[in-house]
Amino acid sequence: MEPASPARLYATLVGAFLVVFGIVGFFFDLSWLNFLYVGTGALGLVLAAFASRFYALGLGLIYTGLAISDFSASNGWLHLVLGLLGLAAFASTRGSLSTHEVQKEPRDGSGALEARAKPAGKGS
Repeated sequence: MEPASPARLYATLVGAFLVVFGIVGFFFDLSWLNFLYVGTGALGLVLAAFASRFYALGLGLIYTGLAISDFSASNGWLHLVLGLLGLAAFASTRGSLSTHEVQKEPRDGSGALEARAKPAGKGS
């Protein structure tokens, strides 16, 4: 499980909000957006434990793009806010998208560099 971070908080809170917002939206309108909200919200709740930074980046890009492509829609501001918050959560969370970082160290006296996988953690 990932430690607490802005991306994890984003994935949890936005995920829960989108699931509820999408379900409530079905009472007013059977729109494809409600399916998108429920699906991306549920995905956020699942990924919050182990891939929250990846989720924040992906959702940030999707919702920012959705806002830009159809800003005149009634939910344009909501999409823009959710997208920008996702990008901010991604940027403010330390770490990489993968579970390993690549560290370059010199070989034994030859001067050539060799890439070795090192587990990501607080000490890196």
